[in-house]
Amino acid sequence: MPFVPHTPDDIAAMLDTVGVASIDDLFDEIPAELQIGELAAIPAGMAEMDIGRLMQSRARADGQPLCFIGAGAYDHHIPAAVWQIAGRGEFYSAYTPYQAEASQGTLQLLYEFQSMMVALTGLDVSNASLYDGASGLAEAVLMAVRANRKVKSEKVLVPRSLHPAYRRTLQSIVSPQGIELVEVPFDPRGGHTAIEALAEQGPYAALVVNQPNFFGVLEDVDALTDWAHARDALVIGVVNPVALALLSPPGDWGKAGADIACGEAQPLGMPLASGGPYAGFLCCRQELVRQLPGRIVGRTLDLDGKPGFTLTLQAREQHIRRNKATSNICTNQGLLVTAATIHMTLLGAEGLERVAAACHANTRRLAELLSAVPGVEPLFDRPIFHEQALRLPAPTADVLRSLAAQNILGGCDLGAEYPELDPAILVCATELRTEEEMQSYASKLGRIIASRTQAP
Repeated sequence: MPFVPHTPDDIAAMLDTVGVASIDDLFDEIPAELQIGELAAIPAGMAEMDIGRLMQSRARADGQPLCFIGAGAYDHHIPAAVWQIAGRGEFYSAYTPYQAEASQGTLQLLYEFQSMMVALTGLDVSNASLYDGASGLAEAVLMAVRANRKVKSEKVLVPRSLHPAYRRTLQSIVSPQGIELVEVPFDPRGGHTAIEALAEQGPYAALVVNQPNFFGVLEDVDALTDWAHARDALVIGVVNPVALALLSPPGDWGKAGADIACGEAQPLGMPLASGGPYAGFLCCRQELVRQLPGRIVGRTLDLDGKPGFTLTLQAREQHIRRNKATSNICTNQGLLVTAATIHMTLLGAEGLERVAAACHANTRRLAELLSAVPGVEPLFDRPIFHEQALRLPAPTADVLRSLAAQNILGGCDLGAEYPELDPAILVCATELRTEEEMQSYASKLGRIIASRTQAP
């Protein structure tokens, strides 16, 4: 980002024009007790060369560890062209395309994103993204409760095998609106949601089904979908977009398909970047389109028969009376969606399928190598995608700390959220991981486990 300095003369001229003596006078309307005063902990300013040297030294201190953590944020290859194009001024500085006549490029890109998400999920309609996957699920639950005409219930079944961060976000957003989240336990052997575990104290407005679930385990989505529909509950699929290149899409689950699908678009061209920003997607059946929150881009023909794009069906508080709005969403993460659209365009259907297949093969290979270490074994006995939960013979935190000291991010500590599984980790190997890197991980893990389990 360019830096535009203001000289003391520039500042003095500005203050003179405004009619105040100092910068502080511009903020004199703020009560003194609310002002922070001096920022004592902030060091003195540095020259550009010194700042560059400082940042480079800190980057070197971070190192370049091998990442075997997944748990909802994945270290995928991003073609250089993705952000080279997304960083162009037309996209990088674009705001909400309210003026269709001046925003046809942005609108077309968002429309293409929606079309791609519809193709991946097998549903009829997509919006132009949400803040992230977790808030997307919260909007999906609110949508399902509003849209279910057959069951006037504010209870929603949520599996415990859903990402813990998703469950916390969901609780924070929907509980103030009186929606009750009924937790469904996972099978201790398979790690999946068994039909027998679904409560019968309904009725329920919806059932949340994640595929794959937080443990990487594949759910019996057909049986779960049919179970919910037989009880007039809507089905919300929480899905990984890369997995959809290989797995059955939500629109094909069971006899009638899921009603709503949502998830995190981070695997599609978005770097890990210390946790964000990311983008969520939300799709549904055509019958529910008027309950779909967020921005929706439509395609039409002008008076000359030429195609054009515009925002449509904007049931948001910015466009209609607040008490009639389905959502107050104001952030659709347009720049991240730009990257996701370019990423999917470059890969194509075949490329995305190859990425998914490579991720699956690498995760299985990693699990095989790590399970050869004495005392390490898979936690669950069902098929997986992208991630594998492993039991450890030593304290998880100690093992991960030792691996980090050897430049390996060894996985997610499952005991933090699932104490009954401790000691255990969740590992992931995307298409970026090589055989040599996985062998190195297994070798170092073996030495760490041996040193901690040997007799004193």
